[in-house]
Formats: sequence, C-alpha cells, structure tokens
Amino acid sequence: MSLTAIIGGTGLNQLEGLQLSESRHYKTRWGEPSSSLQFGQLGKQDVVFLARHGSHPHIPPHKVNYRANIQALKDVGADAIIGVAAVGGITAQMWPQRIVIPDQIIDYTYGREHTFFADDLDDVVHIDFSWPYEQSLRQKLLHIAQTLDLNAMDKACYAATQGPRLETVAEIKRLEQDGCDIVGMTGMPEAALARELELPYACCALVVNWAAGKAGQQEISHAEMLATIEQGMGRIRQLLAAAIVD
Repeated sequence: MSLTAIIGGTGLNQLEGLQLSESRHYKTRWGEPSSSLQFGQLGKQDVVFLARHGSHPHIPPHKVNYRANIQALKDVGADAIIGVAAVGGITAQMWPQRIVIPDQIIDYTYGREHTFFADDLDDVVHIDFSWPYEQSLRQKLLHIAQTLDLNAMDKACYAATQGPRLETVAEIKRLEQDGCDIVGMTGMPEAALARELELPYACCALVVNWAAGKAGQQEISHAEMLATIEQGMGRIRQLLAAAIVD
C-alpha cells in the first residue's frame, strides 16, 4: 500500500481528520526532522505527516533541517510528498485566499544545506530539475481542486526567498520582473532534495497576503495574514483529504 507524505507549513502544523496510529521520533544521518512523524490514515489511505516548522511552530524558514525532513520521509517508505506552503501574491491572479499549484520555482535562498550530494562522493551528481514539481501529482491535485470547485491556479512560478523577514517593495518588483507569481520562504531546498531522493513532490500553496507594494497597502499586517491562513487552510485540508483518498 502506498504512503503519502504531507509536509505542513504555516497554519498547518497538524492534520485534522488523520486517524493517528503512531507518533514516531526519528533521527537521520542529517539530524532530526522538524517534528515527530505522525502516521495514520485519511479514509483508507496511509499517510505520514510532518510539521515543517515544528509541532509548536518555532523553527524559522532558514533554520529548517530540510535534509533531515526529506530523508526521514524517504526512510519510512513515503512514495510521494505534498508540501503545503503559505505564500504572498505577486501577480494579479494571485489574490489572498487563492490556492496555487505552482509548476516552476526560482531559488533566491542562500546558506542552506541544499543537497545530499556534497561529500564522500564517488562521482559528481547532477539531477535534472527542469520541471521541479512532479507532473502527475500536480495534475491530481488540480483535478481534485476543480472537482471541489476550489478555483486553484494551475500554473505559477514560486520565488523562494531567505526570510524570515518579508521582502521589500523593490525586491518584489525584481521578482516579478524575473517571472515570479508567488513568494514564499520554504520552497527550496525542499523540492530539490525530494528530487535527489527520487520522491515525487508537489507544492500546494495558499496565498495569504499581497506581496510588498501590491494592492496599494503601506505595510503587510501580520494579523490579517493569520486571519487569511485560518480561513484558507480549511480549503487546503479539504483538498488534501480528497486527493489522498482519491
């Protein structure tokens, strides 16, 4: 039986509806993952859930042990990963509350441990990363979203920034000029590490605010972001549950 992994981001540090069978602390050669691994079932489908920022969110994006997270999910037998992310909207169609299933990503992060292939190698390894998200998994999410009338955006470029601060107006202008539609802080190296371990990976993003300088706002309200997350994550959970049991 297949085992689907869900990595929960901001606003999704636990998976409602999961019939929990085991909570397992795990350690990899890269250290410990962000949280214990929560095993259970959604419907009749086996699921393992991991909270990216910790069970009680305290790990900022640039401090997440992405290698340990992905390695742990690989080690316990996950055969696909859905990474949930809260993002800012850059282009006009990426309004708050919109669900986005991106198809491309640009990495603006720095200083993160971003590969498994760094030391003690017999040969240099170059993975193909032309299309960073696994297409069949993306299409499954999009099909379910359409069935549930969730109005998910089927194409977008995710800008992965360092954080933990939000971006300046000038930075958002640059990202838009680069072709980015949404901006977040956890998309990389998570996606690339999954590819290195040959794990199908897709991102399910919720737009929680307009990025800096958009919609005419003077500053981004943290309280408004949290309110949007609280409202929108219910739809994300609905999509995940339907996609996993489908």
